[in-house]
Amino acid sequence: MFKKLSSSEARARRRALAALLCAGLGGMGGAAWAAAPGVQSLRVERSDDEVLLYAELSFELAASVQDALLKGIPVHFVAEARVLRERWYWFDQELAQAARYTRVAYQPLTRHWRLNTSSEPINDAELGLGLSQQYDSLAEVMAAVQRIAGWKIASAEQLAGGGAQLLQFQFRLDASQLPRTFQLGGLRQSDWHLALERRQPLELERSP
Repeated sequence: MFKKLSSSEARARRRALAALLCAGLGGMGGAAWAAAPGVQSLRVERSDDEVLLYAELSFELAASVQDALLKGIPVHFVAEARVLRERWYWFDQELAQAARYTRVAYQPLTRHWRLNTSSEPINDAELGLGLSQQYDSLAEVMAAVQRIAGWKIASAEQLAGGGAQLLQFQFRLDASQLPRTFQLGGLRQSDWHLALERRQPLELERSP
């Protein structure tokens, strides 16, 4: 038989159970938030005549994308930034636009990961035209992909003229750059869909 609890004992037990439940949900919520894809931070600095963008991204590659990389298939990403001037009487005016292309590839012979970055779309014939870096692990190269620092998106002259200005930032995985035979194969579209976006008022910080 169950012992009947007094009202004070029942309240104490309910509080204890509620505390345990909140602790458990809080841990799960923290893990889910840490893994949630998105633009974690986005800011713009002015350095001399250049307008530089800094961003921290958060996302994880699907298992099929990682498997493709290990098989030697490069994966491409595109970041795009636009600065707009708000106009109440018409469409917003575009003041500046920039794109940043990155290519991640695994080199089985050296067991290194290669990251290429360029202001133009990257193809195999032009790998040496942009910035190239090597990393020892997938985690290291993806950490570099998710951190954008000092990317010039405009000149100070382009943003002159006053008025309220907006910054639009987008980052996506470009599945169209995959080999044609791979696209026609067992490509699970949802695994290759990655699109992060943020829109916020432009606030220029002066770099130290």
